[in-house]
Formats: sequence, C-alpha cells, structure tokens
Amino acid sequence: MHIPDGFLDLPTAVTTGVMAATGVGVALWQAKRTLPSRKVPLLGVTAAFVFAAQMLNFPVAAGTSGHLVGGVLAAALVGPSAAVIVMTAVLVLQCFLFQDGGVSALGANIFNMAIVGAVGGYVVYELTRRLAVGLRGMVLGAAFAGWCSTVLAAVCCAGELALSGRVAWRVVLPAMGGVHMLIGIGEGVITALVLLAIARARPELLEITMDGGSRAPLQAGVVVLGLMVALGLAMFVSPFASEWPDGLERVAEKVGFGHFAAEQPVIAAPMPDYTIGGMKGVWVTPLVGGIGTLAAFVLAWLLARMLTPRKAD
Repeated sequence: MHIPDGFLDLPTAVTTGVMAATGVGVALWQAKRTLPSRKVPLLGVTAAFVFAAQMLNFPVAAGTSGHLVGGVLAAALVGPSAAVIVMTAVLVLQCFLFQDGGVSALGANIFNMAIVGAVGGYVVYELTRRLAVGLRGMVLGAAFAGWCSTVLAAVCCAGELALSGRVAWRVVLPAMGGVHMLIGIGEGVITALVLLAIARARPELLEITMDGGSRAPLQAGVVVLGLMVALGLAMFVSPFASEWPDGLERVAEKVGFGHFAAEQPVIAAPMPDYTIGGMKGVWVTPLVGGIGTLAAFVLAWLLARMLTPRKAD
C-alpha cells in the first residue's frame, strides 16, 4: 500500500503531509509525556519486527499479494502514540533507504498506515477485545482490528487517488476496498497469532502500559531475542516471499492509473527495491533485509530515547 511518486497531485500530497506531520507531532508530544524509559527498547524491537514482516508478501488472490502493515500489532505492544512513532520510523526508512513509497507521497503513507492504520485500528481493538474475557478477547479483538486497520488505510488511499484525479472514486473504492478486505484477513490472522505467541511466551510485554502495569525494566534477553526473531524473518524467510504485485500495484494495473508513477524518484535511494547496485540474488535479499531490520531498530530506539532522556520511572 506504499504510494509511489507520481500517484498523488501536489495539493493532495501537501494536504496529507500536513495532516501526517500534525498527527506525528501529537504522538511525539503524548509519548514524551507518558512514555516510560523502560519501554524504549520495546519500540526498537517492534519497529524491527514490523519492518521484517512487511518484507514477507503472501499471496491473497490470483496474481496479487499482501503483507502485514503492523499498526495494530505495534499499538497493542507499545500503545497508540508510540505505535505512530514506530510506524513512522519504518515508513521513513523504507522511503529513503529502499525507495519503497515515494518521497512526495510520504505524508500520505504515514497518514494512511501510521495514523489511520495504527490509531484507528487500536480504537477498534480496545472496543472489540472487551467482548470476550481475557486472552480470547485480546486475540479476537486483534484479529478484527487488524482487518479493519487494513481496510481503513486502503479507503484513505483510494480517496487520495480520487482527489488527485488519477481514477474515479466509484472505480477505485471498490477495487481498493475489495482486494484489501482479502489482505486484511491475513493482517488480522498474523496480528492475532503474534500477540497470542507473545502472551504465551512473554506475557509481561502485554502487561506493560503507559500508566500502570509492570514496573520492571525490559530484560536485555527479551530485546535480543525479539531482534533475533526479526532478523531471522528478514534474512531467512523474506527471500521466499511472493513476488506478485501488492494490492495497490494490482489495482493500478487493473484500472489503469499505473502510468502516473514517476519514471524517476524524487530522491534516489541507496538500495532501491531492496537491491544493492541493482543486483538481485540469493545473498542480496538477506543482506538488505538484515540491514533494514537493524536500521529500523536503531532509528525507533533513538527516537524513543530522545523522548525520554532522563525521565525516572
């Protein structure tokens, strides 16, 4: 769902950029007031996992693939404000390092996936997980919220394309909504399974909240283990990900607005399309995946550390 350069006109790109900057600013302000320093490493691990998971495209229909967005998963682990920071770090990294999403559309991508996807999905998660008691409610709420977050982000993307005059609203809405309803099933299932695994193995990660819960610092072993899992996905699983186009690419191809994509990016990335020097091979994807995963961890950790420089818990 990463919008490339050229898909949005200037007014839409500027408007979504302002909205994204406002949303991220509010998230930073809220996190600075409430984010405990003990939670800083978890933001880094969450960013690393989301980056790695987004490399794992899975087939959802003939010729179409999808991947985890991760907004609800991040919000369930670190809270909605911190999730916006995590998702923004991942999207900025993908844009400038790997040319995954255009620089001119970065505001729209952050608004769709980091704000609407994470915060909107978290609202659904909080409402629906109370319908059942305990772990069952959390799993069911996460599954439904993951599906909703994907569809909500896709609807916003469709509106931005329509406002840009690239495709008619009556055409792009059912096309984007339909394919992302399928992708959202995968999002919901993966989100629920990951949270279930965490609840079984490390329940304290789900008990730490902004204003209460566990007061113990996050153990270094948990951080290292989480980072190793993310690196394992990026380096050893991503080479086998589906090469079919994702939902947005397939819709652009199907309804005929793919030609609006810019021939040259606004800013060239050092590893475009997750390659090195244009090369692809058995060793390239694991290397690039490992670099990106570590970079996501460091970037999110630094952002969180800057928000809590000397705060006592």
